[in-house]
Amino acid sequence: MTSLQERYKTILSKISDERSQSSPAVTLIAVSKFQPVEAIQTLYELGQRDFGENYVQELLEKDRNLRERGIQDIRWHFIGHLQRNKVKALLPVVHAIHTVDSIELAQELSKRSKALKISQPVPVFLEVNLHSETSKAGFEPTEIPTRSQTISSLENLEVLGLMCIPDPTFDPRTSFAALRNLELSCHPFTRGALSMGMSNDYPIALQEGATHIRVGTSLFGERQRS
Repeated sequence: MTSLQERYKTILSKISDERSQSSPAVTLIAVSKFQPVEAIQTLYELGQRDFGENYVQELLEKDRNLRERGIQDIRWHFIGHLQRNKVKALLPVVHAIHTVDSIELAQELSKRSKALKISQPVPVFLEVNLHSETSKAGFEPTEIPTRSQTISSLENLEVLGLMCIPDPTFDPRTSFAALRNLELSCHPFTRGALSMGMSNDYPIALQEGATHIRVGTSLFGERQRS
């Protein structure tokens, strides 16, 4: 069985091999949902700083636990569905939010960040429901250009780019290329970032220009639910 350290080195090597020449800067987000803080600490000690969580309460508990261990500089990425009533608790500790899926959520983020006097604009990605799946949240591709303009005009938000979780029955390369082209149509209201690619398809996402990949199982191994 390979160790966490070995899996981490393998993924870093694949990032170096596969990343698109047009987007040389790639952020590996270690998806630590349901993983113990000890595993997060191990990766931290290996140099990893960006971690992704799906649930606000779990993120907050892990942040508190790790701070008690003297780990102060983790960059938390929120990658799950965000309820508006959880925004106030999340904003003081989160680095970026990848799942802005409505105007109302964006407005809440803007309002709360201003009320909390957060000094820097909150980096966000707009979630795109590429294949109009009824089981998934996100903006329809056709509405993204106008929604990106609207959301970019809100105070205290910076729209970095777009995010997707493609329908697995579609060719991932086609899906990632579609997101890349959609992001280009949003300029200058987005900044060129693409949050796409997970454990099973991140090498393809990198080839198609991903700037942020969200890797869990290939890094940590199978999740252990608490």
